[in-house]
Amino acid sequence: MKTLKKILKITGVVLLLTLIAAASIAMYNWRDRNPGYALDLKIENKSMNPIRAGFAKRPITPTIIDTWNDANGNHKYNKKEGDTYNDNNNNGKFDAYWIAGMSNAKPAQGVHDDVWSRVMVIEDNSSRIAMISLDAIGFLHGDVVAIRNRIPKELGIDYTLISSTHTHESNDLIGIWGENMFNTGVNPEMMEYVKTQTVAAITEAVGNMRSAKLVFAEDLSGADGAFIKDTREPIVKATGIHLMQVLDAENETTMGTLINWSNHPETLWSQNLLISSDFPHFIREAVESGVYHNDQLMEKGLGGMAIYFTGAIGGLMAPHPSLPIPDPFTGEEYLEPTFKKTKALGDQIALLSLAALKQKGDTIPESNISLSAKTLSAPVENNTFKLTSAIGLIQMGMPEYFKLRTEVGAIRIGPSLWLSIPGEIYPEIVFGGIEAPEGSDFNIDPIEVPPIAEFIKDQYKFYLGLSNDEIGYIIPKSQWDVEKPYLYNRERATYGESNSLGPETGPLIYKALIEVIQDLD
Repeated sequence: MKTLKKILKITGVVLLLTLIAAASIAMYNWRDRNPGYALDLKIENKSMNPIRAGFAKRPITPTIIDTWNDANGNHKYNKKEGDTYNDNNNNGKFDAYWIAGMSNAKPAQGVHDDVWSRVMVIEDNSSRIAMISLDAIGFLHGDVVAIRNRIPKELGIDYTLISSTHTHESNDLIGIWGENMFNTGVNPEMMEYVKTQTVAAITEAVGNMRSAKLVFAEDLSGADGAFIKDTREPIVKATGIHLMQVLDAENETTMGTLINWSNHPETLWSQNLLISSDFPHFIREAVESGVYHNDQLMEKGLGGMAIYFTGAIGGLMAPHPSLPIPDPFTGEEYLEPTFKKTKALGDQIALLSLAALKQKGDTIPESNISLSAKTLSAPVENNTFKLTSAIGLIQMGMPEYFKLRTEVGAIRIGPSLWLSIPGEIYPEIVFGGIEAPEGSDFNIDPIEVPPIAEFIKDQYKFYLGLSNDEIGYIIPKSQWDVEKPYLYNRERATYGESNSLGPETGPLIYKALIEVIQDLD
C-alpha cells in the first residue's frame, strides 16, 4: 500500500512539473517581443510640393544545398514512407527550406526565379516613407517592427510599410509549414537574411532618390472575372488593376512602377517544389523588360523596377486549377498548374497594366504625402493559433491575454489613397456585397457596412493586403461559420475560418480602417 501511495505521489509530482514546464514554455512563446511598442502616427501635408523617389531591390532567395528523393512521388517529405535526403554539404543533417502554403513537408528542390525585397522610398518636402513588397507568404508584425528598429536614423524614414505578395511558392517566414505540425518552417538564418537585405534595400533606395513625377492609371476592363476564381460565396471580387508609375522628372524615364492586383499567387498550386514568386515574377519581368512570346518581343516594357502589391484576396480569390488561363497570343488555355499557366497569367496582367499606362492616366508633377497609422489590439480566438504560438511555431507574441498587436494605416499620395490592411480581407468588406446567409453562426445583419470603398474619396485607390502583418482571413462576422448548420445549407463548412483570428476580426479591422481614412479627411 505504501508503495502504491509512493508511486501515485511521484506520478502526481511528475505531472505537476510537466504542466508547469508546459505552461512556462507557452508563456515564454506568448511573450511580448516588442514591449511598449505602439504607433499612433499622423502626418498631414495639404500643400503641393516637388516629389523625390528612389527604388532598390535585394534578393531574399534561399540557397538550396540539400535536395531529397521523393520515394512515392507525393511531393511531400516523409522518412517513414522511404523519402531520403542528399546531404550535399556533408554536415549530417537535412538543411531544408520548407515551401510555405498548401501543406507541410514540402522541402524546396531548387529555385525557378529569385524572390525579392523590393523598395520604393518617396518624399515630399516634409515626410519620407518607405514602401516594401516581400515575396513571402506573410511577414508577422513583430518582424516588421524588428526591421523598423534596424533602419538607420540618418535615413530619415518617417514610416515603413512592409507588405507580402503572399506567394505560396517561397520559403516559410511564418512558421506553420515545416516538416510537421510540431516543427517550425522558419530558418532563423534565413529570417535574419531577409531582414538584413530589406534594410540594405531601403538604404540603397534612399541613395537612389531623384526628383520624380507620378503617373496614375487603372484597368477596370474585367480582368478580375477572367483571371480570378472566387471559391466562397458570396461571389464578390476586387476591382481592377491599380498602377502608379514613377518617372525621373528630368528625363521622364521610368524609375519604377507599382502594381496592385487582388489574386492569390498560388497558380503553381500544391505540387511545385521550386522557389518562386509565382505570377508576380512574370508581371514584374514583363512590365520592366517587355512581354515576350517565343523569344519575340510582343509589347515593350517600361524599364525601371516593378513592385507588385497584393490586394483584397480573402474570400478566396485564386487562379484555381479549375480556372483556365489563356495564353494572350495563341489563345491556348492552361488548366494544369504549370509555369506556362503562371506566365500566361502574369503576361495577361502585364499587358493590361501597360495598356492602361500608355493612356498616361494622370501625370502629377507635384504632390503631397499624408499618413495615418495606428496600432491595434486584436483578440486571438482561434485555438489552433493559440496552440501553434504556444509551442513556438508562430512567433506571434501577445502583449495582453490572448490579444496580439497589429496595425492599420492609410497613405495619401496626391490623388491616391493607399490602404494598409494587415491580412487577407474579404472583398465584400471593401467593395460591398456582404450577406447574412442561413447557417451563419451569428444571426445578425452585416456589421461591416457601408463598404470601405465608399469612405475613400480619392480618385485612385490602392488596397495593400498583408501589410505590416499577416493575421489571416478578415471575414464579415455575419458570414462566420464553423458550426452546423453550414452556410447556405451546405453539407460542410467553407474554408476560411481556420485561418482567421476569429469572428471579431472583421468588425475590428473594418472600424480601424475607416478611422485612419477619416483621419486624413
